[in-house]
Amino acid sequence: MDMQDLWVFGYGSLMWNPGFEHDDRQVATLHGYRRSFCMHSVEHRGTPEEPGLVLALEEMPMSTCHGVALRATPAHAQETLAYLRARELVTDAYLERVCPVQLADGRMVQALTYVMDLNHVQYARDLTLPQQAEIIARAVGGRGPNTDYLSATVAALREQNIADDELHTLEEMVSGLNLR
Repeated sequence: MDMQDLWVFGYGSLMWNPGFEHDDRQVATLHGYRRSFCMHSVEHRGTPEEPGLVLALEEMPMSTCHGVALRATPAHAQETLAYLRARELVTDAYLERVCPVQLADGRMVQALTYVMDLNHVQYARDLTLPQQAEIIARAVGGRGPNTDYLSATVAALREQNIADDELHTLEEMVSGLNLR
């Protein structure tokens, strides 16, 4: 990993709450993965008794995920890496990967990202959108309601002009439930 050119691919909360200094930010495309509410959250957006859901990347050869690539400020690259590992690897449900992503300006860069460990107990395999909506509408964790996470992510996608029909549909379904 080149610490002088550390790119991070964000597809969920890293888009709207990166938490680290960066000197470049571009819409980016990652091939071979899809964004999905496939990770049970037992701390930040849920509890062990009532887990929420957060986004993760699921490996899918014919899929594409559009997100944001952030280039960590070189002077802070080491601390950025430590910060990201503490933030994203708290339960070991994510696997740290370096993947090629295409930036909006056409360049290909190697970017650090976090993908779902499909063998981890927090993997929420094969949930339908209605099932996801029910969970997200009810769950609250240490960082607040699961609905806030969904809304902030959808808003970040809109701000970047990134289309994600599944998340837009999920947001509509959750707002229609009005459980809290």
